[in-house]
Amino acid sequence: MANLPTSDSTASFWHSEPSKFLMGHRTTPDLPTEADIVIVGSGITGASAARFLAEDARAKGWSIVMLDAREACWCATGRNGGHCQPLLFDSTPDVAAFELRNCNAVKSYIKEHSVPCEWRSLTGCRTFWTEPLAKAAADDVRALKRDAPELGKEVTVIDDKKELRDHKVNGAPGATLTACAGSLWPYKLIAFMLEKLIKEGRLNLQTKTSVTNIEPCADSTEGLATGPRQILHTPRGIIKARHVILATNAYTSHLLPEFANLIVPERGVMTALLPPAKSKRLENSYGFVGALGGNPIHDDYLNQRPFSGVPNPAGHMMFGGGYVGKKLNMIGETDDSILDEGSTKYLREALLKLLILGGETDGLGQLKATHQWSGIWGTSKDHHPWVGGVPGRSGVWLAGGYSGHGMPNSTLCGKAVVEMVFAEECGVAITEVQNKLVTDGNLPRAYIITHERIERCKDIDSVQIQDQKGLVGIRSIDAMLQAQESHKL
Repeated sequence: MANLPTSDSTASFWHSEPSKFLMGHRTTPDLPTEADIVIVGSGITGASAARFLAEDARAKGWSIVMLDAREACWCATGRNGGHCQPLLFDSTPDVAAFELRNCNAVKSYIKEHSVPCEWRSLTGCRTFWTEPLAKAAADDVRALKRDAPELGKEVTVIDDKKELRDHKVNGAPGATLTACAGSLWPYKLIAFMLEKLIKEGRLNLQTKTSVTNIEPCADSTEGLATGPRQILHTPRGIIKARHVILATNAYTSHLLPEFANLIVPERGVMTALLPPAKSKRLENSYGFVGALGGNPIHDDYLNQRPFSGVPNPAGHMMFGGGYVGKKLNMIGETDDSILDEGSTKYLREALLKLLILGGETDGLGQLKATHQWSGIWGTSKDHHPWVGGVPGRSGVWLAGGYSGHGMPNSTLCGKAVVEMVFAEECGVAITEVQNKLVTDGNLPRAYIITHERIERCKDIDSVQIQDQKGLVGIRSIDAMLQAQESHKL
């Protein structure tokens, strides 16, 4: 079972310019005693759910309260790599299309509201560092182009040495270029969303208010009876809610112990590195799969900030991963006040080997870090997020378990949960709205929480065993069962 977020944490670069409005924010001095909706978690999933509720006339008059154990957006969304890239050939076409739709939704919101979060549309270059990995990626792209031609148009395979060097790749046998990627300052996006909702009177945010337990109200009943159905316990008192939306990702099993093996916390490492003197900004974002002998499950990833036109314009290379160099356990960990010095050393050194950075690199053994920090993500046992009503818990909803890939998923997962809440309030069968979400491309069926999915996951290797086996490219429970039979430890 996951712990609560720690009271202290390593200092993320993304928090170096915090929102003065949000720091220590409590919209009301006292915790409300009751609300129509309580959202637990203030990252991109929670903020998106709050936004879609506030923007919808069906929620007119509803009270919405958001609780977070820390400052607003101080967990995974405020600690990630700043990527928003759909992985189009790693999964089934419906998942790929959903991720692309999700990225476009994020981009559209930023454009519509002129959010100052350093959004940049760019090409995502994923590099594959062994011949088998490069071949597998090329085969996957061919399959995508065959099965989903419109999605396939977004991806190009490169294996020509000169072309790879043109994209600054230093020695990998192959790479893919995805045209629809983006990079951003994630904390600033969420801070903008939350400030807007609070100032418009649509949201009551209560920071530094951890939820320690959820239990049903003694007088609550199943179905559509009005009134609160769940009690949330916090150190500041209790709050009752008709609906609880858990946007808790890695920390979900602290409140839902039954998810302890379904969403497993993992600790990752990020750095903000100063680029070589006189170098230019990279045109692509990057992923590094199997680099320097690494486990292909745990890739490294890179974005670069601007050199001008923004606050603190130093061209920081936002580089994360570092699994190859790790000295500490990462699976099952929820403490991001700890920094793995093996991983940070790897990250400071690796880019000089993996990319042709340009500038003054002679004699340079490592890049200087301005910030090094940890973050906790939630890995899903079957590799898909969990979205929907929690079985056996009336009025409790969940969207989480993004396996380190939340930015291209969480906005519309939050919206999907909101649609399910509305459906229940209107007396519509949840399966009916779920089927419509799937049919319309607004949620992959594999993401939906069902009893059957939970039961089938009992037969799958644990997240820890999957990590040891290092298997990639598994896209369904059936495929996972088949793979684990042929790769028994």
